[in-house]
Amino acid sequence: MRMRHKKHEQERLLACSPVLIRSEEKERLLADPQSFFPAPAPLHLEIGCGKGQFACKMASAHPECNFIAMERVSNVLCNAAENGMTRLNGHNPDNLRFMTANATDLCELLPPSSVERIYLNFSDPWPKAKHERRRLTAAPFLSLYRAIVVPGGLLQFKTDNEGLFDFSLSQFESMGLPLLFLTRDLHRCPSDSPFVTGNQTTEYEDKFTAAGMPIHMAVVRLKDEVSHGE
Repeated sequence: MRMRHKKHEQERLLACSPVLIRSEEKERLLADPQSFFPAPAPLHLEIGCGKGQFACKMASAHPECNFIAMERVSNVLCNAAENGMTRLNGHNPDNLRFMTANATDLCELLPPSSVERIYLNFSDPWPKAKHERRRLTAAPFLSLYRAIVVPGGLLQFKTDNEGLFDFSLSQFESMGLPLLFLTRDLHRCPSDSPFVTGNQTTEYEDKFTAAGMPIHMAVVRLKDEVSHGE
C-alpha cells in the first residue's frame, strides 16, 4: 500500500533543519560526516530509525558519540526529526542527525572506515524467500556495512522475528563475522554484558515486550580489529 504524504510534511521538515542532513548535502556527508556535528566523535549509525525513539535515547545516553539515524521513508522521518528537535530543545547534547536514505546507497553516503557501530532494529523481515536479498542482514548488505565501518566496527541487530533472526545468523556465519553476543530473549537475559545493561528500546520493542514476545539480539564484528586491506 502506498503511504500518504503527511500534511505539511515539507514545512515540518524545514522546521527540523538543525537536526537534518538534507539530500543536497550528500557530497559533504561523503567527504566528512563529522562536519555535521559541533565536534568530532565516534560515529554510530542506525538504519531504519522509525520514529526515532532508539536514536534519541542512544544519543542522550552516549554524549561521547555522534549518531546518524537513517530512514528511507520521508513520512516516517518527519516524526523522528521532530522527536530529535524536542530532545535537542531539552538541552541534550547536539550529537544526533537524521536523514532520508536507502541502505543500498551507503557507500555513496559515507566514506570508508567512518562508522564505529551500526544498529538494525526490527527491520522488515521480507518473509518470502524470493525477497531474501532485500533483508538488511543479507550478505550484500553486510558487505556494504563492512565497507563503511572502522576496523573492529560492530553490527547490533534486534528483531522479534525468529525466521529473520535465524536467516541473519546464517548470513553472519557465511560471511565469517565473529559473533560477540547472542540472545533469543533479551529482556529475560541474565547476562551482565554491556549489550544488555546498555540496551535502549525502540517503539516496536516496547510494544512487543509488553505483549510478552521475546526479543532476539545479536552483535557481530564486521571487520577485524586490524584491517587487512579490505
